[in-house]
Amino acid sequence: MAADPPEALGRRVVIERVRPQVDGGRFPVKRTPGEVLEVSADIFADGHDVLSAVLRVRAEGGEWRESPMTLAAPGLDRWHGEFSVEALGRLEYDIVAWADAFESWRHDLPIRVKAGQVAPVDLLDGAELVRRAAARVAAASPDSPDAPRLRRLADAIAGAAPIEARIDAALSGELAALMHAHADRSRATTSPPFPLWSDRARARFGAWYEMFPRSSGPDPTRSATFREAAGILPYVADLGFDVVYLPPIHPIGRTYRKGRGNQLTAAPGDPGSPWAIGASEGGHTDIDPGLGTIEDFDAFRAEAERLGLEIALDLAFQCSPDHPWVREHPEWFRHRADGTIRYAENPPKKYQDIYPLDFECADWRALWQELLRVTVFWVEHGVRIFRVDNPHTKTLGFWAWLIAEVQAKDSGVVFLAEAFTRPARMRYLAKIGFSQSYTYFTWRNTKDELTEYLLELTRTDLFEYFRPNLFANTPDILHPYLQEGGRSAFQARLLLAATLGASYGIYSGFELCEARAVPGTEEYADSEKYQIRQWERDSPGHIKELVARVNQLRRHHRALQFDGTLRFHATDNPQILAYSKTAPGGGGLLLMVVNLDPTHLQHGWVQVPLAAAGLPPGASYTARDLVDDAAYTWRGEWNYVRFEPGVRQGHIMRFEKG
Repeated sequence: MAADPPEALGRRVVIERVRPQVDGGRFPVKRTPGEVLEVSADIFADGHDVLSAVLRVRAEGGEWRESPMTLAAPGLDRWHGEFSVEALGRLEYDIVAWADAFESWRHDLPIRVKAGQVAPVDLLDGAELVRRAAARVAAASPDSPDAPRLRRLADAIAGAAPIEARIDAALSGELAALMHAHADRSRATTSPPFPLWSDRARARFGAWYEMFPRSSGPDPTRSATFREAAGILPYVADLGFDVVYLPPIHPIGRTYRKGRGNQLTAAPGDPGSPWAIGASEGGHTDIDPGLGTIEDFDAFRAEAERLGLEIALDLAFQCSPDHPWVREHPEWFRHRADGTIRYAENPPKKYQDIYPLDFECADWRALWQELLRVTVFWVEHGVRIFRVDNPHTKTLGFWAWLIAEVQAKDSGVVFLAEAFTRPARMRYLAKIGFSQSYTYFTWRNTKDELTEYLLELTRTDLFEYFRPNLFANTPDILHPYLQEGGRSAFQARLLLAATLGASYGIYSGFELCEARAVPGTEEYADSEKYQIRQWERDSPGHIKELVARVNQLRRHHRALQFDGTLRFHATDNPQILAYSKTAPGGGGLLLMVVNLDPTHLQHGWVQVPLAAAGLPPGASYTARDLVDDAAYTWRGEWNYVRFEPGVRQGHIMRFEKG
């Protein structure tokens, strides 16, 4: 005898093509509290019954919260629903759909009335459906007032009143609401649950400022202490930044210490690279003696928080030859045939001052636990943002485990992946838990490059899990565009980074238009990675006022705090890029127009999104540049712009009706 068919095969309703989802639900979609998650699916069944569907969401293991789904494309069976994300941490959502006998009956009743085909039995059929609902309510909630209300309505439909009154009762709003609330879902189909991770808002929006604290003191011949470096924090806060990112702050090895300009031999007094972590003074949970003590760090962090700044700390899991782990746990490193520990290499480059860890060593569990301990140590000292150095060079499963363990203790911890690597690896790091990701923005400089790349980040499935952080420069990357373009190039890249992306960052010196490079490279001359470098923060030619104004606009206008509403608009000049953003849910449209050419005057015509801006066709209106409050009278869809480097490099415009 054949086996009985599985229960699932007896469910008439099919739920397919649920969006959004990441790899069939293997990885979570990402949002932040207050964002609305829009969900769609194909929902259909055999026959002609009316279907009902709800979208459900809950914190993992909690109570479901549900909202109705609607049939948005009847001929395509495409349904839509949405919910507002409320909680932090791990959530899940699914869809429940069923063939709704009552709604099918209610749908047909007006058609029968219009055709004059209502028979007494038709009303009795409906009344029976209502009585069954009353019985379900009474069994589940004996004290509920809904059961007697349903019985009263069933009696009204089946009673002896004139048929018109019975039909009115059947089609009443009261009955519809009660029957929806107590629908018969006994044969419902439920989709698989899909994971959702809800980060705090800083994972979605923020302006980062990268600085070396050792360079922020009064004496250029020695490292600043954290208490001295705290003196620079008001400057960063006045520029409008949200996050102060610090390279590694730990003791620096002396063996094979790098000298100025990445020289293989350090001169006396050279401080070495902060990424060569570990010395006799300690390792990853210790402070470089030049910076002070852990109490000094705590004071620095407290001062940053007083000024409205968060500290992001570099998480670089590698060691100098002098790190205590090299002596205490040599098994955590890779060894060569002669027994020596293998230092870092990227042929032909050699990094003798750095030993990579072996994440697959025989004692890998102990190593992983130690790295978790390190991370939690800094969380306990108030660090809730980590910029992770080269995560793509470590075992990927390690990051999935570490991030999950840390966020189980504090769901508000944010991890930024510094992975300038191949796209598949960058995407996978985002899927397994990284809150933000570095991007290729630095190398996207033409109109076509920027448009294509930002559309990929914001208008494809990548948007659901990959949050870009558009750093305009880093201590390792000074693009030729900045080297050669002068002050106007820095203005253009600032405007682009800060308005294309909800999260962006600069490395100190950007606001001063520092453009000196090692010839033929993207490396800074006199790189701060290898020396203490004091910045002349009031040097001529800076763009500090523009930085501060743009950051102020980002905080004031919600349109600039999200990536998903980015839209590009036509121009007739390939050197002029136009795009807009709106606040989620619509409204608050801002139009950005940027001259990508830092050396020549450019002008042309820009197509304004009138409908999105709430402007009538053909009317005149005011286009106000929020950067300097300049106002222009524009009319209709196409309008003229003119940019002269040194005078104006772009607009951030709001429209006012004439």
